[in-house]
Amino acid sequence: MKIARKFIEAAADNIYRNLRYYNGRGKDVSVYMSEIDTLRKKIPGTKSVEELMGVEGNIRKNYYAAWNTIVDQDIQFEKRIMHPPDNMINSLISFVNSLIYAKVLSEIYHTQLNPTISYLHEPGVRRFSMCLDVSEVFKPLIGDRLIFSLLNRKQITEDSFTKELNFLHLKKESSRLIAQELEQRLKKTIMHKELGKKVSYQYLIRLEIYKLIKHLIGEKQYEGFKIWW
Repeated sequence: MKIARKFIEAAADNIYRNLRYYNGRGKDVSVYMSEIDTLRKKIPGTKSVEELMGVEGNIRKNYYAAWNTIVDQDIQFEKRIMHPPDNMINSLISFVNSLIYAKVLSEIYHTQLNPTISYLHEPGVRRFSMCLDVSEVFKPLIGDRLIFSLLNRKQITEDSFTKELNFLHLKKESSRLIAQELEQRLKKTIMHKELGKKVSYQYLIRLEIYKLIKHLIGEKQYEGFKIWW
């Protein structure tokens, strides 16, 4: 529970930072920020993963409602539906998240961690649930910010999807563009406060997994990555 809560605390903090960024640039999402701020204070008191995921679900419900204000397209985004996605935004989120899961999994393979053992998502023999756990921390920074950029620059529009399939399927050139843009984003660097040097977004993922290992061997308590800029 301690590790599971840390994942969601970091994810909620990064979600809040995204909203604060756009709120400071003329997109009034203050009402959603206020609601999320109230909800995230409940995280430390959660007693089970189910309760924790319930709080996380409410945080994301408010977060996704704010997307209609953030995105400069008429997306009419109401709620997250995954199996299967029911509109272009849900399809876009699912595709971008799948790319992030793959990146996180590749970083886990560079360590001693077993990718099927997890703390937040239900583990399984053939399910790499550890990458789902770690991805929660990075989806707001890497995935969501990429999605906002693609939509607001009109790089992705309704025409990027197969309309006959209810926007369920991205056209080949669009999926290739998204993958290329994600690779560029992962190469982006920031000055790391603790290391005192520039590190790429992709290396931030590797560092997160190292932090988890340090927690598990009793070297240092795990704290999820939080955007500071």
